[in-house]
Amino acid sequence: MTNQATNKLSPKKQLTENQQNLLNKIINFCNDNLNKESPSVFAIYGDAGTGKSVVLSALFDKIQLLSKQKDSNLYQTKNYFLVNHPELLKVYKQIAGDYQELLKKNYQRPTSFINTLDKTKQKADIVVIDEAHLLLSKPDHYNNFYYQNQLQEIINRSKIVILVFDPHQVLKMKTLWTNESLKAIIQKYNYQIVHLHEQFRMKAPLDLIDWFDSFTDKMQLKPIPADCCQDYDFQVFEDAEQMRQKIVEKNKQFGLSRILSTSGYPSTLDGGKHYICEGDFKMPWDQYNYTATPWAEISETIDEVGSIYTCQGFDLNYAGIIIGPPIFQRPNSSRIEVDLDKITDIEMFKKRQDLTDPVKTKKLKVQMVMNALNVLFKRGVHGTYLYAHDPILRKNLLNLYHRV
Repeated sequence: MTNQATNKLSPKKQLTENQQNLLNKIINFCNDNLNKESPSVFAIYGDAGTGKSVVLSALFDKIQLLSKQKDSNLYQTKNYFLVNHPELLKVYKQIAGDYQELLKKNYQRPTSFINTLDKTKQKADIVVIDEAHLLLSKPDHYNNFYYQNQLQEIINRSKIVILVFDPHQVLKMKTLWTNESLKAIIQKYNYQIVHLHEQFRMKAPLDLIDWFDSFTDKMQLKPIPADCCQDYDFQVFEDAEQMRQKIVEKNKQFGLSRILSTSGYPSTLDGGKHYICEGDFKMPWDQYNYTATPWAEISETIDEVGSIYTCQGFDLNYAGIIIGPPIFQRPNSSRIEVDLDKITDIEMFKKRQDLTDPVKTKKLKVQMVMNALNVLFKRGVHGTYLYAHDPILRKNLLNLYHRV
């Protein structure tokens, strides 16, 4: 079992026929639009696990190879790969060190790219953006971004922009994106949109993936599909400590198995440890990762609880998920609800001046909470385990699970 993210995102990874066709389509798009006066944008939409990053990794490698071929339209082009996710950026930089055509300096955070090009007064030819739903859509002085929208500023400094986008992975107000807000920017230019649907990460039955999506998108607790455990290890636990022990066992067998949790437990970026406690279960949140290795690939993190900030974009073999206090179920109802007052992630709901409707704002906040849970739901390649803090939700999940 290959666990390293560098192998899973290798630019030399064998693509499916559909992925290769998409790569060729984007290369043709670049050839056709590189010399146009105004920028062009190619947008790829896809849910978690649909192979977006795999395609982008292979694509950028191809673009960089063509930039060195004298008979190519892309010869001597200056190209960049951007991702606003420090853990994922580590992986891409590691990959770049293994291939002569790839340079670590061409993999950057969006703000660094924008500020560097402002200083050098240069313009990029082709810019590839992974996880475009993590781009800032408001100024963020803490991250040295003083413009209004990162995507707009990247387009302003590029001839061609290729991005992947998943509205279900929008997790913070400062990175608030919708299908409509993305379309409003890219439709000002020559653009193409492609949708990816095939699930590559999870070996789970499609019915179970649909059940996860119904839980987070429609906020409905539906019967667990009968085929949920067919070639996939799906379990619901009454005890969080028992779930932890099962994850430790799986980690010893297969590696890359971790406990994850939603917000709702003490969490402050003060360098100290903050614990999640559920009965006999007690584990600290993930610590800031100063190494070049992704969080889940560090052996010691089996003793930490991962957040969306360390696991988003990465595979796990087995994921044990704690559905925290903000997410609950009322008695005698199939409806899932969110108590926003119990959110402990202070970064999630930073105020925006452009949101003035309190009803719409609340709806957006609730969706972000459920988006974060959906990100956790889509981590486990071979298995997903669930434990719910809310007693009613936990009881109903167990009842549904035992009926399967």
